[in-house]
Amino acid sequence: MATTTDNAAQLIFAPNVLHNQALTSVKFLSSCFAGAVAGILGLENWLGFALFIASIVSTSFIIYAINCRGKPAKYLAGGLGELVNPGQDNIFTFILVWTLFYGIIHVYD
Repeated sequence: MATTTDNAAQLIFAPNVLHNQALTSVKFLSSCFAGAVAGILGLENWLGFALFIASIVSTSFIIYAINCRGKPAKYLAGGLGELVNPGQDNIFTFILVWTLFYGIIHVYD
C-alpha cells in the first residue's frame, strides 16, 4: 500500500522537475545582473540588499506568471516557497558581483 509521501511524489511530473535547472540558472543570472546594477549605481548597505530582494521578487513573479501559469506546485516540488527562495549561492554571487562592479566603477570616489 502506498504511503502519503509516495502519493505526493507521484503527483510531480518528472520532466518538469528535471527542467528546474533552468530555474536555477535564471535565478543565478538575475543575481548577477542585480549585483552589477547595485555596483554601478554605487548602492551601499541596505539599499543594495533591497535591490537584491526586489530582483528576486520580480524574477519570481515573472516565472510565476509566465512559466508556471499561476500554478508553481505543478512544476516545482517546493511550490511557491522554492520559487521565491533565492538560495545561498545566489546571495553570495550577488555580493561578489556587487563589490566587483562597485570597486571597478567607484575606485576614485
